[in-house]
Amino acid sequence: MNKLSLKKFLRKYPHNDACLDEIFKRKYSNGVDCVRCKKVTKYYKIIGRTAYSCEFCRTQVFPLAGTIFEKSTIDLRLWFYAMFLMIKTRSGVSAKQLERELGVCYKTAHRMFKQIRTLMDENGGDMLKGDVEIDETYIGGAGKNRRYVAHFNEKEKQIVMGMIQRSGKAYLKHIPNTGKWTLIKHIKENVDPKARIITDQLPGYTQLVKYGYKHDFVNHNETYVKGDIHTQNAESMWSNLKRGIFGVYRHCSERYLQNYANEYAWRYNNRGLGDGMFDKLLNQVVLVKVLKVGQLV
Repeated sequence: MNKLSLKKFLRKYPHNDACLDEIFKRKYSNGVDCVRCKKVTKYYKIIGRTAYSCEFCRTQVFPLAGTIFEKSTIDLRLWFYAMFLMIKTRSGVSAKQLERELGVCYKTAHRMFKQIRTLMDENGGDMLKGDVEIDETYIGGAGKNRRYVAHFNEKEKQIVMGMIQRSGKAYLKHIPNTGKWTLIKHIKENVDPKARIITDQLPGYTQLVKYGYKHDFVNHNETYVKGDIHTQNAESMWSNLKRGIFGVYRHCSERYLQNYANEYAWRYNNRGLGDGMFDKLLNQVVLVKVLKVGQLV
């Protein structure tokens, strides 16, 4: 397999213009249809600018417009390297580490990772089918709202719900509670009614049969595996997520928890691509349109 090593990465993207050319080719894969010439014409890079000019009428196009790179003063090659780091690890890379490697301030490093994570939002779209494991986990805090635990003066934990199709995709959702209406709402939005749902013994899942789902569950007080009834794939996902948050990021605020969950779900969903994940992430740059700060299409 042709592995994308750091050596190959640096050879393929030796400078900013090489990175800009890559975005240009992906954004205009069928050529640029010039608005003045009324046809597909050849465009040439303008020296010293992030623009390309038509060979006939000199009309300009800006490949970075509408992308996460628009108006950024950070070298495009450093953006590419940050994306490279995110696909080469399974437990994530902290903004503090990116700060040290790129020589930028922490605020800039944090913003770069935040923007890149907007490309990784695959929570939705295709309905999960077949055997789907559903589970929830608790992030941060000390114990309040954790199942069977109640203490005073403790910081409330945040809840992430996982829906994982065996040999398929995973959707992770930051949810406010584990009430049955919250759980069923997300299941109906993301899981095919013909799917077989496998959960633990949480009471909130007992109503699934009323909505046409086939439901099997395993009682974790007795065993973790009962034939093919288990939530081991979900437990593996939680292991990776928590190892990253507690071991790499150290802290994850409630505000950005969904973004971090998207990152781990995206790596899981594209695990079969190997180093091809970098190409897919670059494609996302031109597919995810940025209208304004904090607003995406």
